[in-house]
Amino acid sequence: MTRSEIINTDIPPDTIAPFGKIGLIALATDFNSEQDLRRMYPVGVEVFTNRVLNANPVTMENLRHMAGDISRAAGGILPDVTLDAMIYGCTSGTVANGADYIEKLIQQNNPGVPVTNPVTAALAAFEHFSAKRISILTPYTREVNDEMAEYFDQQGLDVLNIAGFGFDSDMAMTSLSPAAIAEAASKVCVAEADLLFISCTAIRASLVIEDIEKTLNKPVITSNQALVWHSLELINYTGVVEGYGSLFNA
Repeated sequence: MTRSEIINTDIPPDTIAPFGKIGLIALATDFNSEQDLRRMYPVGVEVFTNRVLNANPVTMENLRHMAGDISRAAGGILPDVTLDAMIYGCTSGTVANGADYIEKLIQQNNPGVPVTNPVTAALAAFEHFSAKRISILTPYTREVNDEMAEYFDQQGLDVLNIAGFGFDSDMAMTSLSPAAIAEAASKVCVAEADLLFISCTAIRASLVIEDIEKTLNKPVITSNQALVWHSLELINYTGVVEGYGSLFNA
């Protein structure tokens, strides 16, 4: 006789993430993006995360340096499962390294899987609203802001203005209250802008998108909101997402 036995059951197994499995490459220093994305994704779409090595302070040099670990981090997300889409969760890191290069690094270990990032997702959202003139609010320093404005200018957009809180730490960025973000947004977005873009996956801007839209009477795009919207587009999700701005309703 053995103490070990195998249990047989006629109950069929559940389907894990029936509407989509999304891989998230988050920063090692990011306090926010996983929680933020999970709040927004509908039931049945799940996020599976690995973290890429990076370091504070948030400088262009450090942002470029993290590219060396992206393929490793991407390959470590459910390696025996084909994901429906993958996300690189850093806006300034995409500006620093280029969206095409980021996608190439991710697909080295995940060939054929659709890839998005906050910049590509934001550009798709801008096009969705036919927006050409934008205001940008960030938590970043002047150095990073200048690079970001130049990047979007090169994509054919007219960056009317960009303002940042001057932080160079992800912890400080996440500590920024949603109320402070909303207050700054009301001051930063100029009347001539087609919409306001709030950059950075580390800040909790998604919690006040609809409040800001009511104040500005124009669309508001945030990094994490755009990631959710664009990744759902990539997996052909047709359900409803409520509470996170006009992007999901337009």
